[in-house]
Amino acid sequence: MEQGPQNNQQDPQGFKKLASAVESLVKQERWTRRFANLLKLAIAAYIIFFITVAVQNMNQLDELESMAKGKEHAAIIKLEGAIMPGSKISAETLNPLLQKAFANPSSKAVVIQANSPGGSPVQSALINDEITRLKKKYNKPVYVVVEDLCASGCYYIAVAADKIYANRGSMVGSIGVRMDSFGFTELMDKMGIENRSMHAGEHKTFINPFAPVDEEGRKFFQERILERTHQQFIETVRAGRGDRIKENELTYSGLVWLGDEAIENGLIDGLGDMGSVVRDVVGVKHSRIYESEKSLIEELMGDISSETASKLSLYLTTLH
Repeated sequence: MEQGPQNNQQDPQGFKKLASAVESLVKQERWTRRFANLLKLAIAAYIIFFITVAVQNMNQLDELESMAKGKEHAAIIKLEGAIMPGSKISAETLNPLLQKAFANPSSKAVVIQANSPGGSPVQSALINDEITRLKKKYNKPVYVVVEDLCASGCYYIAVAADKIYANRGSMVGSIGVRMDSFGFTELMDKMGIENRSMHAGEHKTFINPFAPVDEEGRKFFQERILERTHQQFIETVRAGRGDRIKENELTYSGLVWLGDEAIENGLIDGLGDMGSVVRDVVGVKHSRIYESEKSLIEELMGDISSETASKLSLYLTTLH
C-alpha cells in the first residue's frame, strides 16, 4: 500500500525530464535549421558578390579595349611565369598575341611586361625569333618592362626588344643553361635496394639517378647540349644588345644583377615601370592588354582569391 504514493511522485518527475529533453531537441533542431539557412544565405551572397566583381572587371576591360581600339595605344603583352611548352607562356600562346599587337594599325609600340624565372630555351628562342621578325615586318618598336625578375629564358626573349627597362630592385640576367639531376646509389646500397632497369644503348641511362654515374654520357651532354645551347644564348644576347652589353668574365656565368647595376653592365637600358614607359617612352595616353580569349567560366572563375581580397580590402577601407 505504501508503493502507490511513491509511484505517483516519480511519474511527474519523469514527465518533466521527458518534456525537457523534447524541448531541448526542438530547440536544437530549430538552431540547426537556422544555421543551415544562414549558411545558404552566406554562400548565395558570396556567389552574387563574386559574379558582380567578375562582371564589373569584364565591363572595365571591355571599356578599356573599346577606348584603345581606334586610338593610338601601347600594345601590352604579359610574360609572367615559367616558359614551358603547352602553357600560357609558350610560343604557341604568345606568338599569336604578338602578331595581333603588331598588326593593329592603332598600336604605336609593343610593350612586354616581363616577370619570369625563365624556362624552355626552345620556347624562348621561338618567341625571340617571332619578335625579331615582326619588328622588321611592321617597323614598330618593342620595349620590355621588367617587374621582379627577368632571368634565363625570359632574358633570352627580352633581348629581342629595342630597349629593356626595369625597377632598381629587379633581378636581371642568368645567362646560362642548366639541367638538374641527382643520385641515390649509396642510399640504395645501405637499404639493400637493387637497380634492375634495362636499356638498349650504351648511354641511354646516363642521367638515371638509380645507376652509377656515366661520366662519358655526362661529358657528351655537357659539351654537345648544355655548352652549345649556352653559346646560342650568348649569340642571341650579343645580336640583341650589340655594343650596349659590357662583357666581362661574369656576364655569361649565369649570375643575376639588380636593375641599377644591370644598367651599368648593359643588360638593360634604364629604370622605369609600365606607366612611365607607356607615357614617356612610347608617348601615348592609352594602353591595351593583348591576351588570349577566355570563356565565360574562365572569366568568372579568374583569380577568385586575389579579386575577392582586393574588393573586400577596398570595402573595409571605405567603411573605416
